[in-house]
Amino acid sequence: MPFITVKVLEGKTPEQKRDLVKRMTAAVKESFDVDAEKVFIFFEDLKADDYGKQGELYSFQDENK
Repeated sequence: MPFITVKVLEGKTPEQKRDLVKRMTAAVKESFDVDAEKVFIFFEDLKADDYGKQGELYSFQDENK
């Protein structure tokens, strides 16, 4: 059973997530030769200040663009 975690900045719509789940499930089903029912996809919505990039919090970088 494949378990996939997708980490994205918060704000993605349910429709966007639904589309990604559909596409990723199809790709994993084909690549791993497993039934779609065995593919699990989890979303972790991150706030911009939950991670850093280039030595600074991403939210701080975003404010200075």
